[in-house]
Amino acid sequence: MKVVIVDDHPLVRKGLIAVLASEEEIEIVGESEAVEDAKRLIEKTEPDMVIVDIRLGDRSGFELVENFSHLACRFIMLTSSAAEFDVRRAEESGAFGYVLKDSMPEELLLAIKMVDRGRKYFDQGLMEVLIRKEADDPLEKLTPKEREVLISLGEGLSNGAMAKKLMISEFTVKKHVSRIFQKLNLNDRTQAALYAQSRGMTAYSPPEDRGEERLDATGTKV
Repeated sequence: MKVVIVDDHPLVRKGLIAVLASEEEIEIVGESEAVEDAKRLIEKTEPDMVIVDIRLGDRSGFELVENFSHLACRFIMLTSSAAEFDVRRAEESGAFGYVLKDSMPEELLLAIKMVDRGRKYFDQGLMEVLIRKEADDPLEKLTPKEREVLISLGEGLSNGAMAKKLMISEFTVKKHVSRIFQKLNLNDRTQAALYAQSRGMTAYSPPEDRGEERLDATGTKV
């Protein structure tokens, strides 16, 4: 089984390599710390499995899962995040596994073996998140892209910055922002940012704290 490790912390990557090196059936074919480099590495090595963190600098490991959903390669998210949003997004994006970084090495190895057999493995402590009925949860009304925009709102990004980050047009960003306000019954970007924070999706810092221009509900400087 060929495995690629993607994490922006060198110590984590080295620790994973040390844990997996003792397994005869596992071959580490590469490691990476950034999304774009990881994309090239996956295309070059064609691994059977990728172990990837959710947070990769200012990018997301989910980008890799979604970009390579057409391949036979399977992804396990290895992360410190127990946030419901991340767990649900992992399932929706097609990840086969979700393991917390404070787990024992034996649990990660179990997850790898189960995923290799075509079965999904999500940290047992998070299973209730997946089986809980969420019909009344407003977040369930959002599309995956709208959730990404909501996270960006939580980060205080302007429409231009969001367009660049999510690789979509500013016009599309505005449409997503408008739909988010409507679906979540919010009035402005600050409310959206605070909502994202309350759901554990991101940490909010007001524009003035970052030394940036303030924006109105459409993303226009004020």
